[in-house]
Amino acid sequence: MIELKNDKHIPVLLEEAIEGLNIKPNGIYVDCTMGGAGHASEILHRLSSEGHLYCFDQDIYAICKGRERLSAISSNYTIIETNFVNIKHELENFHVDKVDGILYDLGVSSFQFDTGDRGFSYNYDARLDMRMNQEQELTAYEIVNTYSFETLRKIFYEYGEERFSGNIAKEIVLSRNKKPIETTFELVDVIKKAIPAFARRTGGHPAKKVFQALRIAVNDELNVFEKSLSDALTMLKPGGRIVVITFHSLEDRICKHTFKEKVEVKTLRGLPIKDTEITKEYKLINNKVITASEKELEENNRAHSAKLRIIEKL
Repeated sequence: MIELKNDKHIPVLLEEAIEGLNIKPNGIYVDCTMGGAGHASEILHRLSSEGHLYCFDQDIYAICKGRERLSAISSNYTIIETNFVNIKHELENFHVDKVDGILYDLGVSSFQFDTGDRGFSYNYDARLDMRMNQEQELTAYEIVNTYSFETLRKIFYEYGEERFSGNIAKEIVLSRNKKPIETTFELVDVIKKAIPAFARRTGGHPAKKVFQALRIAVNDELNVFEKSLSDALTMLKPGGRIVVITFHSLEDRICKHTFKEKVEVKTLRGLPIKDTEITKEYKLINNKVITASEKELEENNRAHSAKLRIIEKL
């Protein structure tokens, strides 16, 4: 039995995301990252009895919270308990091959960060975990205590863009040789020891980038997103849209480049081609990335790094 808390879940860029989806009351929509159902509930509110919302999540707690919130609105929804990397296959099981809109709200849900024993946050002392799907085997504990120095350094540098990745990886290996690094606070202490004092005085919490990198590695977030987004683009009906909210540059880079490839018309160099012969399949709704308003930034600290991009199938 999952105990549900009264978590205050504040969806980021809510109005912009809903407007970006351009919701049709009788349409079929997909929320790939249901979480606390903040965006999902707003989508469901706008659907008629002929519309339907499919929600993906692999976190048992999120599924319970989402079902509780959505069932109070209507029954025109289906929660699919798996990673959104399986979007195409899973929707085919429901005889759905084309949809009117897809939403990705990437990153960790508020209640995952705020539930200390999940091990996502450096603000709570808990066993190193960071699994979004708590049934998978790989945890942050295994990565920190068994991966080689070079693999750790690469994870911290590529996924966290941490400039002291080598120092931190070296200190982790030295520490775990004495005893396993078991908790978030133990890892924070190791990170602080590895980062020079001058660097710890600026740039926020010294463990922020390493914790981000570990979370991405544990959940294979970048590869999962890239594959899912590519599949999602093939599932749009004409006029259908994909809205993506990212929270760090690595996710945003994947989104930006994937969208760019779809809207650019590729021609063979040197061969003349008439404008009338060029058929574009997609267009960008916002050429410039959308960020949170000053009002939202004041009310929701987690909106500071959020970026929103929208693409439409022609």
